[in-house]
Amino acid sequence: PVPLMKLVEVVRGLNTSNDTMEQGLSFAKSLGKAPIVAKDSPGFVVNLLLVPYLLGAIRAVEMGIATVPDIDQGMVLGCGHPMGPLTLLDFVGLDTTYYIANIMFDEFKSPEYAAPTLLKRMVLAGYHGRKSGKGFYDYSTDPATPTAGLVMGA
Repeated sequence: PVPLMKLVEVVRGLNTSNDTMEQGLSFAKSLGKAPIVAKDSPGFVVNLLLVPYLLGAIRAVEMGIATVPDIDQGMVLGCGHPMGPLTLLDFVGLDTTYYIANIMFDEFKSPEYAAPTLLKRMVLAGYHGRKSGKGFYDYSTDPATPTAGLVMGA
């Protein structure tokens, strides 16, 4: 999530001058951000790597491999991530993730970027995460609780 990230990806397009790149890098640093340079490509660096990870977490829910909280806790405690992938998806927005995944799949034609059926169903049902009050977690309760009925038969 942008407010939490120190990183800014400064993108070099085909016609981006060195001066423009330096201005972009300097501006990012002036905001207290840590810039990296990325080629103009769908997903740049972070989403190229992050989107398959997030979609994999959705597939794990879809396949009934583990519960939503267990998937999140597994990645927090097992990999040292600051938040689990399903919590992150709710923060970013399921609709936003669905849109990004579709763009990346259209570009790369790689199955790792194909949006899982569960993600599409949730987006079409209006489950967009925190901004809609419901995603992988139901935010109408405090604390938020896992949303029931995400997997057939659950």
